[in-house]
Amino acid sequence: MQKNAWMIRAGRGGIYSEDFEKGFAAVGWSQLGDLSQYSSTERLRDEYIKIYGNDKPSATANALAMILKFRDQIAAGDYIVSYNPETRSYLLGVDQGEYRYQPGTIGDYPNLRRVEWLGKVSRDQLPQQAKNSLGSTLTLFSLSQDTIEAFLTILEGRTLTPTAAEVAETDSAQLKDQTVAQSHELIKDKIAALLPEEMEELVAAILRAMGFNAKVSPKGPDRGVDVIASPDGLGLTQPRIKAEVKHRGGAMGAPAIRGFIGTLREGDSGLFVSTGGFSREARYEADRSTFPLTLVDLDDLADLIVSHYDNFDLEGRALVPLVRIYWPVD
Repeated sequence: MQKNAWMIRAGRGGIYSEDFEKGFAAVGWSQLGDLSQYSSTERLRDEYIKIYGNDKPSATANALAMILKFRDQIAAGDYIVSYNPETRSYLLGVDQGEYRYQPGTIGDYPNLRRVEWLGKVSRDQLPQQAKNSLGSTLTLFSLSQDTIEAFLTILEGRTLTPTAAEVAETDSAQLKDQTVAQSHELIKDKIAALLPEEMEELVAAILRAMGFNAKVSPKGPDRGVDVIASPDGLGLTQPRIKAEVKHRGGAMGAPAIRGFIGTLREGDSGLFVSTGGFSREARYEADRSTFPLTLVDLDDLADLIVSHYDNFDLEGRALVPLVRIYWPVD
């Protein structure tokens, strides 16, 4: 018997990924309370509109469909997938067949399902077709058997073989969202493939595109500073930005952040870039810094590139070549 498969996102930016790993998958809509109290779709729809409004009927319909799928359609034995964008890894597990309302377990996501996780798969290991199928921005959506087979093949150490593409019907708005999400992930793939030295040049290019004079520090003992930027290029005017760039080094912890803060002086603003992401302790350390300090992970880098690409110089465009895609206006 063929099992169904579902992607369930762990909050924006995968904020609840670590909580999911404890044996759960969860969704929000916390103001609805216990979803099992709604005996009919009509009751659920009326309460949803009462709480969240109905300015966009199509968005309301999508939300209700996801809520009902989470509560009723996912069944014991179904495959569950979730994604952590900081580590660029997917969790694959098996649903244990139980919806529960349990506030306080996973942030503001009180609606839970028990999941037995089978293992993790790096996005870089997946074939392109599987990457494309995982690009939707929806909180919950179904996955093809081909995609799950790719996950299982990798986890079991077998060799991947090409499969025929699955064509799904979708409306224009959903297709646009999916295309944007896929584009975002493909840009992250390009960034992840850069060498560490190229990553430093990319950060400098982004800062130049934002209007700063930025340059990579000379090779040698940089005392934790890889890129220096300021309005005048001399560091005599503020904001004076010092950036540390870590690539392919895994998630940065609190000691790395404390060490970088130690290089900052009065008038400095800090930028710490880590394509491997940051631990919770690292983010806490940054929040309590007495210097202005911003942490940038791989997702943030992709967003910055897209936002400022029109102003990229030739050096920046050579590192991450992109082409503009036009979409019809509704």
